[in-house]
Amino acid sequence: MTLRKWVLAALAVVAAATFISSGFWQLRRLDSRKQHNSLLASRRFAPEVAPETLPPDTAAARFRRVRLHGVFDYSSEVVHTLRGRSGSPGVNILTPLRRARNDTAILVNRGWVYAPDGITVDTRLWREADTLDGGGSVETFPTAGPFAPPHPDRPRAFRRLDRAALSKLFPYPIANYY
Repeated sequence: MTLRKWVLAALAVVAAATFISSGFWQLRRLDSRKQHNSLLASRRFAPEVAPETLPPDTAAARFRRVRLHGVFDYSSEVVHTLRGRSGSPGVNILTPLRRARNDTAILVNRGWVYAPDGITVDTRLWREADTLDGGGSVETFPTAGPFAPPHPDRPRAFRRLDRAALSKLFPYPIANYY
């Protein structure tokens, strides 16, 4: 056997080992994804609970279904900027919900609206009833930065939902999730 054949054989063995290793990695990844999806499905199809019964660990509360009752504080709305949908720019409107016998408000993501620049929107056009009696699922605030400060001209517009910066905007405490 010539040197060229030995080199090609060695390259073939290395390539085969790499491909086999990649296949096992994909199988491990599939198993991990199935476990994660099973957790999400168990939370998605679980009955709705009151926010007070959620675990204090926000990771354990994420994606849980909740039933909310309260009054919206439209004067304290914030927008989550640069939210695209089907290629269109927009924002998500987050409105604090004040609940009876509870001083902590929960930010409710009332949904996406088109905004040509992906930042500016007149939230007054999107106001609904003052009270809410409905369900939703819990989402947690990101904990890893960087968190750019809001633009001075738009102090209620956030690219990333920094809970610490958000809590400074409200005259009352906000929940650890929205």
